[in-house]
Amino acid sequence: MQSDLVNGRQGKADEACGAVWRTAGTAMVVAGISARANRRCDVGRASGICATLGAKLYFAAFLPGLFVLALVAGVPSAALAALVTVPLVWWAFMPPFFEFNSLTSANADSINLFCLLAVLVIGLADLCRATMAMVGRGGLKHPGESAALNPQ
Repeated sequence: MQSDLVNGRQGKADEACGAVWRTAGTAMVVAGISARANRRCDVGRASGICATLGAKLYFAAFLPGLFVLALVAGVPSAALAALVTVPLVWWAFMPPFFEFNSLTSANADSINLFCLLAVLVIGLADLCRATMAMVGRGGLKHPGESAALNPQ
């Protein structure tokens, strides 16, 4: 009986370790693909409402990737990808390119704007994921009585 408990715990530990590596691997792949798209599309130029606010769109290609990653793999992998994205963009896309230098106030504002948008996008994807799970289970069930229709 004791060996069954030990084997069961070992199996759960192996499962958790595998989930961590899958999460990290997926986050790295999405960050790499988004970096490639960012370099290819040259979205480092400002446009639209962000230009009015003075922010450059260094992180624009990463936001859709974060949404899809959070939708498919969950919040932890998207959060890890967002954390990996900040130093990646700082090193590869903010001038001077391919070196870490002190941040200007405009670059710091871009990073802050990305962090805000990343939290919002990941939260939206998590809500979408929860809604899809709820719909997959058959939607909302009608309870027998509602608190809004109190018979008093």
